[in-house]
Amino acid sequence: MQLIDDIPVWGDPLDNAIAQMKMVRSHGAAAVALMADHHLGYSQPIGGVVAYDGLVSPSGVGFDIACGNKAVQLDVPASSVRDRIESIMDDVFRQISFGVGRSNQEDVDHPLFDDDPAWHIPAIAPIKDKARAQLGTVGSGNHYVDIFVDELDQVWVGVHFGSRGLGHTIATHYVREAGGKDGINAPPALLEADSETGQEYIAGMELAGRYAYTGRDWVCQKVASIIGAEIVDEVHNHHNFAWLEQHQGKELWVVRKGATPAFPGQRGFVGATMAEPSVILEGVDSDDASASLYSTVHGAGRVMSRTQAAGKKRWRRNPDTGKKQLTQVTEGEIKASEMQENVTSAGVVLRGGGTDEAPRAYKRLDQVLHAHAESIRILHTLTPIGVAMATAGEFDPYKD
Repeated sequence: MQLIDDIPVWGDPLDNAIAQMKMVRSHGAAAVALMADHHLGYSQPIGGVVAYDGLVSPSGVGFDIACGNKAVQLDVPASSVRDRIESIMDDVFRQISFGVGRSNQEDVDHPLFDDDPAWHIPAIAPIKDKARAQLGTVGSGNHYVDIFVDELDQVWVGVHFGSRGLGHTIATHYVREAGGKDGINAPPALLEADSETGQEYIAGMELAGRYAYTGRDWVCQKVASIIGAEIVDEVHNHHNFAWLEQHQGKELWVVRKGATPAFPGQRGFVGATMAEPSVILEGVDSDDASASLYSTVHGAGRVMSRTQAAGKKRWRRNPDTGKKQLTQVTEGEIKASEMQENVTSAGVVLRGGGTDEAPRAYKRLDQVLHAHAESIRILHTLTPIGVAMATAGEFDPYKD
């Protein structure tokens, strides 16, 4: 860890993310920190942690409220999964909905649709039916369903996605209510946590958190059923959320955008790229841990923007069909053949995926984890054997 302008920074510092965090700090933050996977984000760096006294930031949490990771260990021999991995991934890709605005192919009900008073908030009530239809859908962008084998030859399933259209709608409304501006370097939109609007946002955020947890639970159980296995262990965390926590001798609202909670003994699942090992880790008490507000990375962190990696694309109407289709305008730096070579050489069966998610678009996870060596312990290394993502060309406004 190094201090740059009194900001704790892990990993290779990015000037634009540091400048953005200095701007955020100047708007009432009590403490800030940048994880090793940090990069520029809307109104707060991704991989950024910001603590406020009495304030909560809808723009800091972001538009994919409660985006997070879940990993489950299964009771099935790794050999039987490896032998069937092609057909398993076919079933995963067919039975789980990937992409924008999708509805689950199955009716999924849950008590959260009946017992949570946040549904009565006027800004949230109209999207209940849409949320019910989207529960258990994965989305696109960097969201995925992976199958892994660890160093003990145990099988794991890992998923990454958030609260879909529900969270996006809640965030959009309350960023506007807080006076949020357009633009990636817009100042943080802030609400007094004890105000009526602040309490509404917190209730909506927590509802989106329940919804995201439920969706990830459903997808993990679905994959376990496809494989024919039982879940014997699970690790589950948000990384776009705000928590009321004790730090510096007071209660602070800690906004983690693309950062995983890592209190001593708390386990987390952190995903890598489609061709590299992910990890199960736990927090370790240390000076570094305290300086990070007990947080760590949520992934490897991008080194290329999506446009840089995959090129610029635009939706244009096909004159023959009258339907809109995604058209390549400029070429990206990463070719599909390169991405496929990466996953093939890693022994990964890939379904979907675009070059904006290719391994070369990201940092190496082992390097960013090494930067946090004083505050985390690696429990398991998860080697991917199957990866499912939305197909190239999907646009998803709900991704983080």
